[in-house]
Amino acid sequence: MPNALVSALWHAPCHIPGMALRITVEENTQAIVVKLEGRIVGPWAAELDRLWEKTSPTLDSRKLSLDLRETTYADAGGIRALRAIYSQTEAAILTSTPWTQYLAEEVTRKNENQMGPEA
Repeated sequence: MPNALVSALWHAPCHIPGMALRITVEENTQAIVVKLEGRIVGPWAAELDRLWEKTSPTLDSRKLSLDLRETTYADAGGIRALRAIYSQTEAAILTSTPWTQYLAEEVTRKNENQMGPEA
């Protein structure tokens, strides 16, 4: 009985409107598409990191697409997770709104701190 309560409490945050992230991975012989729906924040950004650690070894020569068309928000941790994936793969990023276009630009933008001073 206590395990059922723990399970119910564990899943409760997933049911808070506007707080969940749905991650769908579609694979075929030529590509992997990671579709992100909702908010990439806090523990959900960490979950994206875990998913990428599991998925990246299976990428091989396939192309990766990050589908952000249904993403509604990303905090600094979410942007960091997306940047890490992009820096390893130069994934195609699918967008559909000004917000998702902005997010794609943030993900693909080089970090000025890493570029160093210009001559």
